[in-house]
Amino acid sequence: MHRIPFIARILDRIAATDYARKAVAEQADLSAFRQPPTFRILSGVFLIGFSYVIGWPAISALAALSVYFREPLLAVIGGPVMYGLSHLTFMAGMYLSGAKYSAVFLRWATRKAVEKFTGKGVH
Repeated sequence: MHRIPFIARILDRIAATDYARKAVAEQADLSAFRQPPTFRILSGVFLIGFSYVIGWPAISALAALSVYFREPLLAVIGGPVMYGLSHLTFMAGMYLSGAKYSAVFLRWATRKAVEKFTGKGVH
């Protein structure tokens, strides 16, 4: 593979970090995804999904209602409040379920990227 010099330097620096070296040495994989999800993880995934339902669809509904009732404050105040509530719901879901799986996925992705782009590690 042809490597652009400045990108090669960046990739080599990433590969030299403790995080990347450990991910390659320990052959980080996605085996954590094979275990059945706990109630905490399921509730976190539910909150993440629910945040999308109360996000833009609810804001759009508030905008439509504000036009229908000729009450612009419904959208002006309700939209940001609903967006904030949606964001907090998403963050709670990520807290409950995302941290564990994000760490597992990022270690695996780091290992794969280092192996592919630097030629280091076991293929």
